[in-house]
Amino acid sequence: MNSLVLNSSLLFPSPVQQSSPCHRSKTQYICSFLNHYGRDLSLSWSLPAFSLRSHQTSIGAAVPSNEGVVSVINFEDLNEKDWSFLDSDESNSLEHMKKIDRIVSAGEINKTSRVLVSIGSEGFVDRVVDSFPFDLLLVVHDSIFVLAGIKEKYDKVKCWQGELIYVPEKWAPLDVVFLYFLPALPFTLDQVFGALANCCLPGARVVISHPQGREVLEQQREQFPDVIISDLPDEMSLQKVAINHSFEIAQFVDEPGLYVTVLKFCKA
Repeated sequence: MNSLVLNSSLLFPSPVQQSSPCHRSKTQYICSFLNHYGRDLSLSWSLPAFSLRSHQTSIGAAVPSNEGVVSVINFEDLNEKDWSFLDSDESNSLEHMKKIDRIVSAGEINKTSRVLVSIGSEGFVDRVVDSFPFDLLLVVHDSIFVLAGIKEKYDKVKCWQGELIYVPEKWAPLDVVFLYFLPALPFTLDQVFGALANCCLPGARVVISHPQGREVLEQQREQFPDVIISDLPDEMSLQKVAINHSFEIAQFVDEPGLYVTVLKFCKA
């Protein structure tokens, strides 16, 4: 993943598009603090005239004069991929929402839970936020635009733009991890569970899911080969890797229209 190497925080403004499902009447600037691996979208504030809801190829420092000098970046450097299929038209159907709720409930979130969502859709994050109280919710995603949309809606949600295995330790330990779209991660299962073992509490639950199952995943792979670069693990492969990192499979569902697996961290 390419990083933006600048000495100051970045402000990313772009014009509001009225067709956007989450457009805002006022500007949302997201202040992005850079570290070696990614960008922490933990602070935001409002200024007039812009929004982060559209993908532009380039950007200028168009801010009020009293805001000082703002860095100029080229959005092409962010290597944004098309994640729109994660919030497809079916996402609003009753059947789909029931599947999402089943995935979310598998995490057994409570008011003291520290939760991580990796490669989640905005709709999935909505369900987590609306359904449960929690102590911490951290969303990790490759897309700074997806994270910006989440941050616009939920200031209390922490957002980190980068790769799962490099998430900073400051958010550990974790009780619940949702690997909502595992096939988009450019890592082996061994790497993923090795990283999770270092940041999970004993008894933590890891939920791997796809709300439409393997068949739809294959269709998505044909349409988005640059995004979907691996498969959903079968039970035997998952069991082998899990044991090596002190996880055990508590639930495994691999149906034509739903994939949801729950693993429990058993290390004392």
